[in-house]
Amino acid sequence: MNCAHRSMVFASLAIGLMLGSLTAVAQIDQGAITGIVHDPTGAVIPNAKITLTDTDTNLVLQGTSDSGGNYVFSPLKIGNYKVSATAAGFDTSTQENLHVDAQSRLNIAIVLKVGSTTQEVIVTTAQPLIESEQSSVGQTLSTQTINDTPLNGRNWVYIAQLTAGVVPSTGLSRGASSGDFFANGQRATQNDFVLDGVDNNINDIDFMNGASYAVRPPPDALSEFKVDTSNFSAEFGHSAGAVLNASIKSGTNAIHGSMWEYVRNTLFDAKDWEALTIPKYIENQFGATLGFPLLRNHLFYFGDVEANRIVFGATTTQSVPTALMRQGNFSELLNTSLTGQAQPIQLYQPNSGGTVTLQCNGQNNVFCPSQIDPVAQAILNLYPAPTPGIPQTTNNSIVTLSNSNNTWQWDQRLDWNISAKDQTFARYS
Repeated sequence: MNCAHRSMVFASLAIGLMLGSLTAVAQIDQGAITGIVHDPTGAVIPNAKITLTDTDTNLVLQGTSDSGGNYVFSPLKIGNYKVSATAAGFDTSTQENLHVDAQSRLNIAIVLKVGSTTQEVIVTTAQPLIESEQSSVGQTLSTQTINDTPLNGRNWVYIAQLTAGVVPSTGLSRGASSGDFFANGQRATQNDFVLDGVDNNINDIDFMNGASYAVRPPPDALSEFKVDTSNFSAEFGHSAGAVLNASIKSGTNAIHGSMWEYVRNTLFDAKDWEALTIPKYIENQFGATLGFPLLRNHLFYFGDVEANRIVFGATTTQSVPTALMRQGNFSELLNTSLTGQAQPIQLYQPNSGGTVTLQCNGQNNVFCPSQIDPVAQAILNLYPAPTPGIPQTTNNSIVTLSNSNNTWQWDQRLDWNISAKDQTFARYS
């Protein structure tokens, strides 16, 4: 459920249920580990006992290989795993250092050597880099990649623009300043944003928060995200563009977290070569994440919070009354070098229908003191004075005002390992 209103406050509630069976189901924000168990000669080993362990939460899943030696664990949460297999008359074999990404499907073959089940062979090499189980074309961005990439405003959606087949939004696109992108020639509104398996799209064409997505957690809170640009699974039936599938971190048995503050300040900025001054810009972006076990091996919490405080100077040029105009003297309008007009500007007496020129004691374009209303004079004095050194009657005031842009956002997530066959999570953003 995603909801949004004009105050640009966005919230989403995600609830997911995983059944640890051996059947393959839709896995928008999940992955899978599959493979075949065989002996050194290549003969398959049926009914081998397979044990999959989540090394982050110590969740243990059990299964057996089928008659063809095949095993499947699906769906699996994003995380780190090890898988071991054993059978009567064979040594136990364990494959460590497995990492499951969103939508990934690891093919891990397990070789059992003839021997005693009391002996164990441990393989510590990393998993294969080649994806042989899916036809989708995309790229997965890990936590390290997200954190190592320089980001303006720490908006990780910009990283998606580095994917093959993707270009930044251009022209009059509303989302150009928020990381929206074109994929394979499709408009930004044709992309599908998914967060923790939940729809994360703003479906109003005016983009209430300036982007086509609703919720954008800080990069430190992301476990990873994947950008699919072609041949993605039929479960993503939303759009013709790319699919940006992101997942927030979850708590683990180990306490983990981070704190940050990023500062931009006028004091650090250089003056543009054609500028007279350095525009005011002060930004403080700060926050923290924290994950820990509420009940070891079973219940986990993760939360993040981030605030961004921006003050920037906006310089505008405007027209204000000159010192003579404040006295009722508009004779400067007769000077074409001050007005920039081809002809002098002649004023006429009020209510004369343009037949009687404005004069006072022989001075053209001048009001007599008796014609000036005290209320109008008080209002006139509220206008700022012209910028010194600019004699023109128009565009004669250059003013720099301070504007602010403050945001505050947070996410909370609970993961519950009910049993080896049931898992659930809830998130509120």
